[in-house]
Amino acid sequence: MKVFGIDIIKGSVRSRTRRPVYALCRVEDGEILGVEEVTGFRLQRLLAAEQPDILAVDSLQEIAADQHELYAFLQALPPSTKLVQVTGGEKKESLGKVAARYNISFNKFDPYAEARTTARVASLGAGVEVIAFENTTDIVVSRHRSPGRGGWSQNRYARKIHGGVMQKAREIEARLRGAGLDYEKKETKAFGGFSRVAFRVIAPRDMVPVHSSRGADVQVRVTGRQLDRIRFEPLSSRPRYLIVGLDPGTTTGIAAVDLDGNLVLLSSSRQMTMSDIVEELYRAGKPLIVASDVQQMPYSVEKIRRAFNAIPYTPKQSLSVEAKYDLTAPFSYTNDHERDALSAALDAYRSLQNKFRNIAKRVGPGFDLDEVRARVLRGQPLDTVLADLQGVPAAKKEAEPAVPAPERPVEDERVMALDGMVKRLRSYVQELQEDLRERDREVERLRQGLRRARSATERKVRRDAELATKDATIESLREQLRGERRRSRRLKKRLERMQTVAKIEVSEDYTPLKVLDSLTREGVRSLQEGIGIAEGDVLYVPQAHGWGRGVVKDLAETGVRALVVDGEPPDPHLVRVAREAGLPLLPADTVRPDIRGRTGAAKTGAVEEAIGEWEEEQKEFRREQEAERVEYLFKEYRSEREKEVRRGG
Repeated sequence: MKVFGIDIIKGSVRSRTRRPVYALCRVEDGEILGVEEVTGFRLQRLLAAEQPDILAVDSLQEIAADQHELYAFLQALPPSTKLVQVTGGEKKESLGKVAARYNISFNKFDPYAEARTTARVASLGAGVEVIAFENTTDIVVSRHRSPGRGGWSQNRYARKIHGGVMQKAREIEARLRGAGLDYEKKETKAFGGFSRVAFRVIAPRDMVPVHSSRGADVQVRVTGRQLDRIRFEPLSSRPRYLIVGLDPGTTTGIAAVDLDGNLVLLSSSRQMTMSDIVEELYRAGKPLIVASDVQQMPYSVEKIRRAFNAIPYTPKQSLSVEAKYDLTAPFSYTNDHERDALSAALDAYRSLQNKFRNIAKRVGPGFDLDEVRARVLRGQPLDTVLADLQGVPAAKKEAEPAVPAPERPVEDERVMALDGMVKRLRSYVQELQEDLRERDREVERLRQGLRRARSATERKVRRDAELATKDATIESLREQLRGERRRSRRLKKRLERMQTVAKIEVSEDYTPLKVLDSLTREGVRSLQEGIGIAEGDVLYVPQAHGWGRGVVKDLAETGVRALVVDGEPPDPHLVRVAREAGLPLLPADTVRPDIRGRTGAAKTGAVEEAIGEWEEEQKEFRREQEAERVEYLFKEYRSEREKEVRRGG
């Protein structure tokens, strides 16, 4: 297997002036062939010429600035070359962590060392393959040149090009049929053949026996159909080994760390059966060790351990709460069950740390440390494991005495082993059946309790519903009562004010005044609701600001006798509108009102005298209006006569 590993030395794919320069390392069958410096264009040429199995990078940002460029880069790769990101897909990790799994160390500041490391870990199965295309390929056969407008031989020239497109399309169709591939074809007819033929092949690009090409008259373009989103698939299908901690009970806590102590899984649930636990652990990886936080492993934890044939671990004495807090301090958890499960897994990992360090010292670079540690923990000698992983038989020990071959046939040994397995499985089935019966009894007890609780709850719900309805009715009546009380208080105050006005009206020496807050519709509405406005009332306005023509006319139509205005002299426009409406407008200096709250009074003689003066002035205003009207009519008549005279002349 040939692997290319690259790392940027200088430049960037995002720069237009400083294009990237890469350190390229070639690895073939695990052997490093060399490292060289190449440009991006040179890298594309080498990929097309040598067609390696894998192009390994530690970050996709080194080859493409965005997703569009990444699609273009993948499209330009040879069909048989995989793009592998060795640091992972959606959840990335550093290149140093990935290299440590294979006991490889390197200088992080040397691009050539990073390229060598990237190529080596990719050849050992690390990383994920970047997949950007569907299992469908588009092949387009079209003209490489335009027929143009031409001259005498134009028809012959167009027929030659279109015939070449048709001939090339038939050759490609024959290849697809020979490879047994399903496809769809769409042809665009033209003079003498076809101007364009498109094939949609139901197969990935590397299985299609056609490549992009360009000729004098015809060009062929082979492209994969893009996925909506980049997908990552692990290069190695082998699951990672886990150290699992379990805390059984009403709420089951599950924790799993890898063989380097990194947290992989932490969860808890009240509704998790044994099959659910097994399924969740299976999705996370392959449990190598199953641990408990108590000295005697619980029966339910033992059953899960048997399901994975994992190595058991229990502490010498049950872990105290303080020890659990110390172990789980660097991690976050949501409840005590997750804490107990995580402390069991971390305690098992801590007990194996020294052994893992010794193994790492004795193992050379290039071996999968997880696989080596897992086999050693299961009892295999380290030399045997290393020889097996290298594909070389382990050297025989000279001092070891020869063991005589068993006399019984191999088949008998296999039968005995299978018999032992059957016995273990039968006992395990019996345990599961007993557990199932116990669960059925527990379910029946819970159902009976649920029925009793449900009937009691239904009675309580009905009673609560009736009480809630009555409470709502009472609250509604209380709200109505509060509203009526507020209305009664308002009416009482209004009655008191009206009685005050009535007392003043009885007196012949004083005329009652009703206070109008402002000469606006809102002020009139407020006075109407508070005391009321009747025909013959005299109103008092503290300020005439914000007056409106409509308000003055409305008061005049209501039959208000007069309007007393206090403050500065009223606006001449207001005086004119009041005279046109026939509403007396009296200055407060003349009337001298005595105001108390919403009501007041003024001497009747002063009011009558002010109204008399207003009426005298009103007569003069009417005469002036009549004179203006007559003068206007006279001017109109004279204007019309002048027009008639001019027309007659």
